[in-house]
Amino acid sequence: MARDAVAALLLFFLFSCGASATPHIPVDGNQVVEHLPSRADPVQRELLRLRSELSARPGDLRTATALAQRYIEQARVEGDPRYLGYAQSALGPWWNQPAPPDQILVLRATLRQSTHQFAAALADLDQAVRRDSGNAQAWLTRATVQMVTGNLAAARASCMRLYSRAPILVVQTCLSSVGSVNGQADASYRQLQDALTRHPSDAPGIGVWVNTLLAEMAERSGDAAAAEVHFRQAMSTGEPDSYLLGAYTDFLLDHGRAPEAVRLLKDKTRIDALLLRYALALQAIGSPEARLQTEALRARFDAAMLRGDTVHQREQARFELALRHDPAAAVRLAKANWQVQKEPADLRILADAALASGDAEAARMVRSWLQSARIEDRRVAATAARLKVAA
Repeated sequence: MARDAVAALLLFFLFSCGASATPHIPVDGNQVVEHLPSRADPVQRELLRLRSELSARPGDLRTATALAQRYIEQARVEGDPRYLGYAQSALGPWWNQPAPPDQILVLRATLRQSTHQFAAALADLDQAVRRDSGNAQAWLTRATVQMVTGNLAAARASCMRLYSRAPILVVQTCLSSVGSVNGQADASYRQLQDALTRHPSDAPGIGVWVNTLLAEMAERSGDAAAAEVHFRQAMSTGEPDSYLLGAYTDFLLDHGRAPEAVRLLKDKTRIDALLLRYALALQAIGSPEARLQTEALRARFDAAMLRGDTVHQREQARFELALRHDPAAAVRLAKANWQVQKEPADLRILADAALASGDAEAARMVRSWLQSARIEDRRVAATAARLKVAA
């Protein structure tokens, strides 16, 4: 597969994972906050080389975009939001230009999406595809932003523009991502499985992305055995990134396997989304450490609110509902989050919070989306059936 197609795919996966931007606050002074990457690490060596080259030639577009791309990929792998800031800095000379080069438009859209500046991201992408209708990376990124914001018809149309511009597996993964939450769950799952079998890729990142998506599709349909197979295939492909870890942990928690979740995440709590799941797993097994981790997470969310950071309202809603047992706070956050993004996880926390709080407006939001989008999700459907009574 061409390098540009791989880059596009990795950017798409970054959109799905949503890197956390909230700072880590240690539980106590003896806690190891972070092991700094060694300069012997080939990725760090490459980043150092690119930084040195850009320092020597600050206006060199090729070097700047290569460095920004690598930073974005590392943000996906490590779940570390600082890399996104580094990427923006690399693009500094072009960042505020109304009509920068195409490469800058797509990378700027990626970074804007990461902070939920969806309208600005789409404006950049629209400009990119107007200039070059063959820009596969821009179409794929555009489809992702449209899907996250709930514009499923537009997302499907963007995916269709990938035909003859991207590998078959990329095209089908884009289409299946949309179809799986828009009334075509079974067909989307079969078509993506078939595409993976007929058009396998030797790029590890692509296999992780496709198997993670298949696992989530199988889980929403209620096929836990198939989901387990796909998750294990994704987990076996190198070091799992933060999105995969979170998705697999949710699967383990949903199926009463909290001890496995604890073992999986015990050294991964620097990332807020993973600390949330670690605390949930500790609570599920009755560990006294659950209280300490809950307090650490509360401090992080409080700090984010003081900064006016609302990017992680979905995680905060789940925190309020499951760890602080405050349905009123949870449903308020879940409703605010729903105004911004409409992925399956957003719908699930909205439904759970609506049921726990008895909030009629939230219940109507859930039922309306189930009817209009035709998403097939066994757990949300079960909750929605109870909402008819609660609302």
